[in-house]
Amino acid sequence: MSDTPRILVDADACPVKDEIYKVAWRHEVPVTIVSNAFLRIPDHTLIQRVVVSDGFDAADDWIAEACDGASIVITADILLADRCLKAGAATVLAPTGKAFTTSSIGGAIATRAIMADLRAGGDQIGGPAPFSKADRSRFLQALDLALVHIRKG
Repeated sequence: MSDTPRILVDADACPVKDEIYKVAWRHEVPVTIVSNAFLRIPDHTLIQRVVVSDGFDAADDWIAEACDGASIVITADILLADRCLKAGAATVLAPTGKAFTTSSIGGAIATRAIMADLRAGGDQIGGPAPFSKADRSRFLQALDLALVHIRKG
């Protein structure tokens, strides 16, 4: 395990990439943007791009294998969050700032399964709430706190 914190981003649909860059630059922490397609990233020594194949779960597989106890993983994917927690990631954050933890992930997976069953049964259920300024603010606070926590050990 590395002592140096780093941020791994499930980037294809991530709405907080610009916020991640700002926090990473302030804390001087490397960021790896992982996606299935080429994404534009800032030209900065702390920002790295990894483009994986467009195979099913290719980005998830890369992130789950790369994370360790100094990693902060940013993803909205509950199943990837579970894999990263099991792999020992220090912190897994949703773009809303919600932390996935070993004690909360089981409930999140169960809720996901129930919602999938309802959709498969033809029930008309709404999707997630629109991404808001409050979500963005919570995310910035959560990422900053996670980096401070990792550095303090």
